Amino acid sequence: MTGHIDPNSPLIPAQEMVLPTLQGDGKRRWINPVLSTGKYWKRRRLLAYGLIAFFVTLPHLRYAGKPLVLLDIVSREFTFLGHTFYPTDSGLLLLLMLTVFFSIMFLTAVGGRLWCGWGCPQTVYLEFLFRPIDRMFSGTIGKGGKPRGTLNAALRVGRFAVYLACCMFLAHTFLSYFVGTDRLAQWMRLSPWQHPSAFGVMAGATIGLMYNFMFFREQLCMVACPYGRFQSVMLDRKSLIVTYDIHRGEPRHKGKATGPSAGDCIDCGHCMSVCPTGIDIRNGLQMECIHCTQCIDACDAIMHRIDKPAGLIRYSSQDALEGKKHSWVRPRTLIYPLLVLVTSTLFLALLTTKFAFDARVLSSPGAPYAINSARMLQNNFRVRLRNRTEKTETYAIRMLGPASASVQWSDEAPTLKPNESKLVPIMITAPVGMTAANHGKIEAEVQITDQTGNERKISVMLLGPG
Repeated sequence: MTGHIDPNSPLIPAQEMVLPTLQGDGKRRWINPVLSTGKYWKRRRLLAYGLIAFFVTLPHLRYAGKPLVLLDIVSREFTFLGHTFYPTDSGLLLLLMLTVFFSIMFLTAVGGRLWCGWGCPQTVYLEFLFRPIDRMFSGTIGKGGKPRGTLNAALRVGRFAVYLACCMFLAHTFLSYFVGTDRLAQWMRLSPWQHPSAFGVMAGATIGLMYNFMFFREQLCMVACPYGRFQSVMLDRKSLIVTYDIHRGEPRHKGKATGPSAGDCIDCGHCMSVCPTGIDIRNGLQMECIHCTQCIDACDAIMHRIDKPAGLIRYSSQDALEGKKHSWVRPRTLIYPLLVLVTSTLFLALLTTKFAFDARVLSSPGAPYAINSARMLQNNFRVRLRNRTEKTETYAIRMLGPASASVQWSDEAPTLKPNESKLVPIMITAPVGMTAANHGKIEAEVQITDQTGNERKISVMLLGPG
């Protein structure tokens, strides 16, 4: 695992394996895992193809006339399940993110790295799209392992072309989540010079995907992804993990040995040959293990051949392997779902009471106040209106207090189309002496209503002579 180093080399050999993908002399160790098509692999393949179909289909689905998911960063609009969120909905977005975050923590506390091995896009696409492409061109389809010799130029070009087509398709699908499928379809029919920014994003995503799946591969999980490092704080000794039963397997031996001193592990190395990250699961819980269950399928097949019971490598917990009582109920499995319940309840409560329109008062440039020819104090403001509904609305404004003040739109009553935002000036007038007794300022309250009867009350500070 550490590789061979020339004794005359100035390099100092590593005392232990630094990374499964790194030789002792610092060169890349390419991992070509053997394929073990057991029960877990079949389930993972079914789920993987379902997730790929879901990822490709989701941008095309509509609810209430809107995409199910649209992350329009340019317009600062984020649509989820028919609801559009704007920058003013930062509280809602925060609650949504916290709900997802606590859900992942709960899933990890209960099931270990189920996400990494079963649902992560890196694992799904690498193991069930790009590695099968490699096996098709290397002549190891359905088996895996090291390629049968070096690929000739034609096969290398063919493999590169298939990779490029897949990555371009994924990049376009990825882009559709941010611009929508309708706009993407329009851009695809136009010249890249007519939409250079979007084309640059697509090209950059394609290049990134090509680099990842052709070169970086499993190193993303071990070097770049922080999730494996977080597992030390999200897992405990009762969390479900893929683990080797050391009490049953040791001492290891070669061949079908019997007797009380012989463990069930025959040291065949099959669990290592199928591992997509190149580790030895028998060394215990490791950050590089993504819980893909390939070692379980491989070991069960070997146990079946030598007439031993399956499960030498299995889903279990560290406490269960030591004979301790396993319990699903413990502090973190109670706290995490409670946090999920709290954040999701707050999110739904705020979502159901969300206003039909937003109204936010901004100060106007220039002098803070003026006194007109009628000896009335005049304050000018601007109101940022946003129509959240799916129909055109016209808005009215009136003064709630003080009674001696009045408010009006500086122009005609504003009319906004669905999801339109507009900056509308307003003018508030009041007697000149109103602010004199309050150090030159007094609080006022205005009300804005739409045609449906929805209303927003806004406080403003009137300034004047003090």
